[in-house]
Order: sequence, then structure tokens, then C-alpha cells
Amino acid sequence: MTTPAVAALKRALPQASLTYVVEEPYHRLIRGNPDIDEIILIPPHQGILSFLGFIRRVRREKYDLVIDFHGGPRASRIAWLSRARLKVGYELKHKGFIYDIRVPRHREGAPVHSVKNHLNLVRAAGIEVHEPWPRLNFPAAGKEETERIDKLWADRGLAGAKVVVLHVGAGNTFRDWGHQKLGGLTGRLAGLLGVRVILIGSALDAPRAEEIRKISPKSVLSLAGELNLAELREVIGRAALFIGPDSGPMHIAATTSTPIVALFGPTLPANFSPWQARATLLEKPLDCRPCKQRKCQTEDFRCLELITVDEVLKACLPYL
Repeated sequence: MTTPAVAALKRALPQASLTYVVEEPYHRLIRGNPDIDEIILIPPHQGILSFLGFIRRVRREKYDLVIDFHGGPRASRIAWLSRARLKVGYELKHKGFIYDIRVPRHREGAPVHSVKNHLNLVRAAGIEVHEPWPRLNFPAAGKEETERIDKLWADRGLAGAKVVVLHVGAGNTFRDWGHQKLGGLTGRLAGLLGVRVILIGSALDAPRAEEIRKISPKSVLSLAGELNLAELREVIGRAALFIGPDSGPMHIAATTSTPIVALFGPTLPANFSPWQARATLLEKPLDCRPCKQRKCQTEDFRCLELITVDEVLKACLPYL
């Protein structure tokens, strides 16, 4: 969701050289992005010597501007130690001294979408940002990645089918719709004429996907843990519909033309809806939403539990 801000930055300053710092597992999200001139990879878990070496590299570049889109402990330290002429970041507790310009991430009573938050950081640096807002950018899959999905489509007889991609993971308990409801929805969808269901998720979600597949029609396919991020986007892009919670795959789906049915529990669409996507958003108006996802006040995760299989299926049918 930072890519519209990067695009706006490049659009305003076409001669600028833009370097993007990203953790290694996620570089595929931006590799090949035409707005980015250089990518610096850092390991997810970095020792002190490695971090100091990285800071020396950053300082050698003598950057004019550093924008901290993340605001986490390591990201803020990088901004602080970069020696950039101008440092821009969010107004965060105990970190105000780090940035030359600070932007509120939240406004009381007026939620701001994450994409617009990132655009606001660019604007705060004195760079003009004009509508229309840029779309999310995910570079196309490479030749080998595309060929692998071509083979999958042919081998599994998916050509001509209405493919539904269902994300069975959640990231945490608060965003988990539940094994039983996911299984119930899978069975209902797979029973529709011409529909094929593909279950996706991380390697940690693979056991759940297999359990759902075992109690579903044989036509249901699990690809949980088998796709890289570009292949995942390629699969979603060929589908008739994507279904899932507020999650990384949902935002990857928003970079395609595939419609989305998204389930929102502890988070709000006002902050995290699929950006500029054709989507149906399901949520329940509860006073405890949004929450920090540390402890459920009602102890029953009702924000998602109250969303029924029938409601989700009804939202899916117009797209199928």
C-alpha cells in the first residue's frame, strides 16, 4: 500500500533517484516496479553488526530525503541514523525527535485510509500530490512464474471455469473467520455449476486447507504454501472472485481486476479497504471496533463470528 505514494513521488520528481528499503521476504512485491531505481534488502532478523554495516551504506548515499512509511523500531532507527537532509515520518509516541516533519497517522473521529496516510507523508515533504490517486502497483509475474500457473490451469482443468480464490489464513486469531465457516462456504461454492474453488494461504495454513479440502467436493484445490507472491497474484488475476479477510492477499487481489468479497472484523474498511478495487465489504457495526487485536473485549470474537456463511455466499453470487 506504499506503492501509490512511491508513484506520486516519482510523478512529481521524475528525475529523482528512488531507493526502497524492504525486508528480503517481501522484495518480490516491488521488484520490477518502474518507479523504483534501487532496492536495498535487509534480513527480517538482523544482528547489530549487520545493522551498523547497513547504516554505513545508507550514509554513503547522502540521501536528500528519507520517508519512513513503516514507523516500527528498526525503520525509525534507520531514518534517525541516515543523516538525510530531511526526514519525514508519522507522529509516534517517543519518536518525535527522529523526524524533521511529522504527520498524524490517525485523526480522531475521521479514519484515514492507509494509502492516503502514505500519500500524506509525501505531501508533508513539500511534494505536490494530485488526483487521480495512483493505483496499487504489483509488477507482473515473470516468464517462469507465468508458465507454472499456465501448467497448473491446464493440469487441473481450470480453463473455462469460474475460479474462486478463498484465503483460509488470517494472520491472527482476531481476523480468523473459523475453520467450520470456511469449510461450509467452500462446500457451498464448490456446489455451484461451473465453479472451482482454490484455497490459498501460507505454509502454516496448509494443514487447515487440507482439512477443508477433505470434507469438500473433490474439485476443490489447495495451493496453500505452494505459491510465491507473484504466482499468488497471477492465480488471483485469473479468477472470477477473491474472498478473504483484511490481509496481505486481499491487498494483492486489489492490484488485479478480480472482484473481492472481504470480511472485516477488528479493522475498519475506512482504514484498510481494498484500494480502488471492485469489492463487497462485510462487517458488523459493533462499538468495540476497531480494536488493537490484543484482547477481545467480548471474548468471543463476535465481529467476525456474527458474519454468516449465508451472508458471504449472498455477496459472492452476483460476481459468479
